[in-house]
Amino acid sequence: MPYPAFVELCEVGPRDGFQFEEKPIPTDLKVAIIEGLVAAGLRRIQVTSFVHPKWVPQMADAEEVVARLPAREGIVYTGLALNLRGLERAHAAGLTHVDLSIATNETHSRDNANMTVAEGVRQAEEMIRRAHAYGMQPQLGLQTVFGYAAPGDTPLPFVVDLCARFAALGVESISLADSTGMANPVMIRERVTAVQEVIGDTPLVLHLHDTRGLGLANVVAALACGVARFDTSLGGMGGCPFIPGATGNIATEDTVYLLDALGVPTGVDLAKVAACTRRLEAFLGKRLPGKMHRLVAPAEAPAS
Repeated sequence: MPYPAFVELCEVGPRDGFQFEEKPIPTDLKVAIIEGLVAAGLRRIQVTSFVHPKWVPQMADAEEVVARLPAREGIVYTGLALNLRGLERAHAAGLTHVDLSIATNETHSRDNANMTVAEGVRQAEEMIRRAHAYGMQPQLGLQTVFGYAAPGDTPLPFVVDLCARFAALGVESISLADSTGMANPVMIRERVTAVQEVIGDTPLVLHLHDTRGLGLANVVAALACGVARFDTSLGGMGGCPFIPGATGNIATEDTVYLLDALGVPTGVDLAKVAACTRRLEAFLGKRLPGKMHRLVAPAEAPAS
């Protein structure tokens, strides 16, 4: 089966990656990194999350980050909102796209959002209606789709029903998250094709973590199913504090390298993304888990 003619990478490092770091990242550096990612050719970037700073101190400057990002044609900045208050803040900040997220496992839902899965679904439906009223594009993500305590323990019929339900509400896209990194190529093919059958023209996104080293193998399996949008994180940053042992997202640079090798264009300059990652490594004082950012020739780092 031929691969898609073009793949869009959605950079989630400035949210999913930054919020996992204990060392406070200055707003100036956050903005500089995001601008560097734009310069590298990324056109869809999740720049922050609108959550209470008591729980996620790293995201306390959400409004300031958004206010300082230059509006550029063809660039979509998104922000994560976990409740109606977060949605209101995203709208007030001026974002046109908002990311919503639902747990599919009861334990994870209570740990991550302090509500049941059913309560999370009802809240997401109201958030979608509110986002539409504001003229915003809601993007819906489902967590732990490929397993929580064990691979495949999230029932596939439940996932399919949720996807059909939310596609009918008019979301901009639906994302399937391998939050625990339990997916494998066989599961990817099974679950992606089942969801594709019920969501019509709604774009399908995969949010893959590399906990068990199968992240890029899962990308190849998804490409064969026609998936043309993936969440990635510079340097492989990220994780989830409520999932023991969870590691970062698939690295943006590693994914670009893979897609280049397969002849699938992304419009992303690997060396320029790597410059952003190396700058973060220098600030954080540690190595990030991605591979290619250490192997490519240095590129000019984003200006402060």
